[in-house]
Amino acid sequence: MDYGIVVNNQKCACGKVHAAGIDDCISGKGVLAKLPEIIGRYNGKKAFVVADKNTFAAAGEKVCAVLESGGIAYTKHIFNSDALEPNEAAVGAAVLHFDKACDIIVGVGSGVINDICKILANLTERTYIIVATAPSMDGYASATSSMTRDGLKISLPSKCANVVIGDVDILKEAPLHMLKSGLGDMLAKYVSICEWRIANLVTGEYYCEKIADLIRSALKKCVENADGLLERKEEAVQAVFEGLVLGGVAMNFAGLSRPASGVEHYFSHIWDMRGEAFNTPVDLHGIQCAIGTLTAVKLYEKLKAYAPNREKAMAYVKGFDYAAWKKTLSAYLGKAADAMIALEEKEQKYSVESHKDRFEILCASWDAILKIIGEELPSSAELEALLDKIEAPKAPAEIGISMAIAKSEVFDIYAKKGLPMHLYCADTEEDVQFCIEKGASLITANDPSALLKLLR
Repeated sequence: MDYGIVVNNQKCACGKVHAAGIDDCISGKGVLAKLPEIIGRYNGKKAFVVADKNTFAAAGEKVCAVLESGGIAYTKHIFNSDALEPNEAAVGAAVLHFDKACDIIVGVGSGVINDICKILANLTERTYIIVATAPSMDGYASATSSMTRDGLKISLPSKCANVVIGDVDILKEAPLHMLKSGLGDMLAKYVSICEWRIANLVTGEYYCEKIADLIRSALKKCVENADGLLERKEEAVQAVFEGLVLGGVAMNFAGLSRPASGVEHYFSHIWDMRGEAFNTPVDLHGIQCAIGTLTAVKLYEKLKAYAPNREKAMAYVKGFDYAAWKKTLSAYLGKAADAMIALEEKEQKYSVESHKDRFEILCASWDAILKIIGEELPSSAELEALLDKIEAPKAPAEIGISMAIAKSEVFDIYAKKGLPMHLYCADTEEDVQFCIEKGASLITANDPSALLKLLR
C-alpha cells in the first residue's frame, strides 16, 4: 500500500522519521490466495490459526484450505464464545492453547481477534498476519490492543501485524452492521484531526500535517463511496478497509493515537466500560464512534456561540466538587471507575493552577481554535444525512443508551451550583417529566412526540 508519505530512515518535515509499523497491507479481490507466499517471505513452516466460531465460518475454513494447498502446516484455536471479549480470560486461553512448534500466527477476524492475536504475537515473539473478515475498525495496523483489564477499557502496547490481508471477496460479505461500523470509525477522524490540531495549538503537542492529510484523503474517499456501502459495492468496501488500515498506520507514524482517535472514542469506551460493569447495552465500536462523532460535532457547534469568560471559568474550577465527581463516576462505571479515578489523580487532571494556565492559552487562541473547528468539521446536518444514507443510528437512545442512565445525584450537584442543565434523549413522557421537575433549561429528544405532548 502506498502511504503517500516519507517513511523509514528519512526525516519528515515535522522532524520525525516515520515508520509504518506493518511490512505490508494487501487488499483486493482474491488476495487470500497469496497467504502461503506471504508466509514464505518470513520462512514460516507452521501457522497458529486463531479465530472465533463466526470468523472461522466467514474465512477460517478458506484460510485452512489455502494453507493446505500451499503445503503449510497449521494448528488452530477456535474460540467458542458467542460474544468474545478482549480481556484477561481470552488472552489466557490463547496463550494456553498456543502451539510452540508454530513460528507464525495467522489471525482470522476483526477487532477482538486482532487485539488478542497482537498480544499473543508480542508475548511469543512470532510473526503475525491478520486476515481481515470485516472493515469494521481501525486497529488492524496499530501496535496497541484495546483491552478490558480489571473492568477498565485500556490500550495496551502489543505488536503490530506484519502483514494485513483484506480480501474484498470476504470483506464485502461481512454483516452490514459491521460495514456501517467501519465507516463510523472513519467518520471519527473528522474529530480526531480537529482535536489534534487544537492540542498542538494549545499545549504544543506534536503534530504532522502530512499525516493529517493522509487521514483526510482516506476519509474523503470513504465518504465519496458511502452510497455503495449498503449494496456491498467493492469500491465502497475497499475504501473503508484501506482507510481503516491507514488510520492504524497514521498512529504508528505519529507515535500516538491522535490521528485516529478523539473525544468521540471516549464516548464509545465509556459505554463499553459501563456495559462491562452493569450489562447495559453496547454496540460495535465504530457504531458507537459514529454516534460519538455526531454528538461531538453538535457540541462544537454550540461552542461557536460562546466566548471564554475568565470569571465564570475560574469560579467553576474553584467550586468543582471532586468528591461528588468521583461518586458520580463510580455510580456510572462501577468498579471500572477506580482505575480511572486513580489515573486522573496521578495526572493531576483537576489541578486548579494547571487549569488556570490552560485557560489563559485558550483565551489567547480562541479565534484560531474556532477557525480549526470550521476547517475540519462537517456540519451536524451533513453528518446526520450521511448516517441516514447508510441507515446507521445517530443517537445513544437508538442503541439502547437511554435517558434513564443519567438520573443520578449529578442533577443535585448542578442545582447546588446554579448551573443550567441541558438534557438529551428525553424520549418518553416519564423522562420529559423528570427533566421538567429538575428545571432543565434545554431538553432535546430523538422522538419529540412525548416532549410536545407535555409541553403544549
